[in-house]
Amino acid sequence: MGNAMGSKRAKVMKIDGETFKLKTPARANDVVKDYPGHVLLDSQAVKNFGPRAKPLEPDHQLRPKKLYFLVELPKVRPEPLTRRARSSGIRGMNAKDRLDFLMLSKRSVSDLAVVKHGPGPDSSSGPTRVRMRVPKAQLERLMEESQDGGEVAEKILSLYMGNNAAAVDGGATVVEAQKELPNRKPQRKRVSFSPVEQGEIHEESAAPQRSLVYTSPSR
Repeated sequence: MGNAMGSKRAKVMKIDGETFKLKTPARANDVVKDYPGHVLLDSQAVKNFGPRAKPLEPDHQLRPKKLYFLVELPKVRPEPLTRRARSSGIRGMNAKDRLDFLMLSKRSVSDLAVVKHGPGPDSSSGPTRVRMRVPKAQLERLMEESQDGGEVAEKILSLYMGNNAAAVDGGATVVEAQKELPNRKPQRKRVSFSPVEQGEIHEESAAPQRSLVYTSPSR
């Protein structure tokens, strides 16, 4: 009689080797409901597929005289949250101020581009062209503080002469605004101001006389 009752039970083994029997008919969920985070595996599937054996579905019917393994699912470690770098320089600004700040921060001495003639016998006496960018807001401020275009031109020229240098090829070459040649008088410059979106200065070597031409930007 006892053997007949035992033949109708399924055997379940834990990972530590402990076993218990379950009366059939029963489902896989009847076993795992008391063991949260565990799954039930068919011993034959474990023998054939090893770690790739698929867990039984909760409604899978357990067969008598069959061995099942009760194993715990591996715990998945949560991925660390990516830390975001904060820029303390623009906190508290609105969108327009942030855009202006980022645009101004990108401007440096690299905004002064110098184009020189290649090396040659007359390269020292050839013209030198300098392009200088002036922010539109600064140009408008100079216009408001000046009485006429000539005064604006003088202030922009003073601003350029104050910088006194321009960066070429990432700052590898520095060019003086005024060049003095041996046994020769310093050349005077002809400067023309042709404002664009940010304001520009074009400087060329010319006759000994000096002239300033300034055109007011359209507002």
